[in-house]
Amino acid sequence: MNPFDELPLRDDLRGRTPYGAPQLDVPVRLNTNENPYPLPDEVAEAIEKAVRATLRDLNRYPDREAVALREDLAQYVGHGVTVDNVWAANGSNEVQQQLLQAFGGKGRDAMGFVPSYSMHSLLCVATGTGWIDGQRSSTFELTPASARAQVRVYQPDIVFICSPNNPTGTAAGLDVIEAVASEAPGMVIVDEAYYEFGREGTESAVTLLPRFPKLVVTRTMSKAFAFAGGRVGYLVGGAPVVEAVQLVRLPYHLSALTQAAARAALAHAPALLAQVEAIKVQRDRIVSALRELGIKVADSDANFVLFGGFRDQQRVWQALLDRGVLVRDVGLSGWLRVSAGTPAETDQFLNAMAQVPTDA
Repeated sequence: MNPFDELPLRDDLRGRTPYGAPQLDVPVRLNTNENPYPLPDEVAEAIEKAVRATLRDLNRYPDREAVALREDLAQYVGHGVTVDNVWAANGSNEVQQQLLQAFGGKGRDAMGFVPSYSMHSLLCVATGTGWIDGQRSSTFELTPASARAQVRVYQPDIVFICSPNNPTGTAAGLDVIEAVASEAPGMVIVDEAYYEFGREGTESAVTLLPRFPKLVVTRTMSKAFAFAGGRVGYLVGGAPVVEAVQLVRLPYHLSALTQAAARAALAHAPALLAQVEAIKVQRDRIVSALRELGIKVADSDANFVLFGGFRDQQRVWQALLDRGVLVRDVGLSGWLRVSAGTPAETDQFLNAMAQVPTDA
């Protein structure tokens, strides 16, 4: 029996299942792009101290606008960004949902270039926004000419560009973002959740903000700052964009505990970004090793790698799981995605891959 049969659920939600990756108890979990390293002791202690200092005031609501946190985020982003250009929420997904609430909704459409982050289309469903599948090439590339042409045809109210793209891992060139921002009639949201993992020379769309008032960059602290459990994401954009999302945000949406913990983590950015460099080493190692095994691999600017060329990726996924390694089947025929882990986790993944038939 369908649990919703007796409920007046929205028609567009019927038949759907909640988003989420498998949470299995296995020795090596490399399926959700988490930072594999625990917080350094100094950072954990600083967060503990900051949170403890807020406890006696939990009878009061938190700073509704999270001004101090936004100031810290602005300083971290740089490029002349100020508190007026930053907004923070419970993960970048909530930030994107607020943007859709403000600029999308009934009668408006958003477009993304698939394959890309599946939550973008799901957030559109949640906010009553239409969704249009834009296309990438067979090698997952997106050129300025192709992106511009598709925007010109569909005239979407919102365009999502994931850079680095999830699940393929490659960052979009600024020329692609410029082409879209120049053509789009509405908002352009660049999802830079994995920005800190970019290879040398990877540039942020933040540098384009002064030229394009309808451009917004969203980021998260989940990955580079090992803060997935803390749930903090943010956007960088023009001051009017920040004012617009405040029209739809819930009151006191970001708890005092979350704000305190995030500020403490940001104060230790150098220690946490050192972990990023270690993760990039393992990512590049995975790319090289898989190619030596004759497996197709997409270039990655993220903390994960898309690999494939398989006849049946589900069989390969199961073969890895049977060997104690959990990776992600993102629903892309012939391909799987693996997060970059610790050196030991990378060893176990590569050893397992060496045992899996490459023509599976």
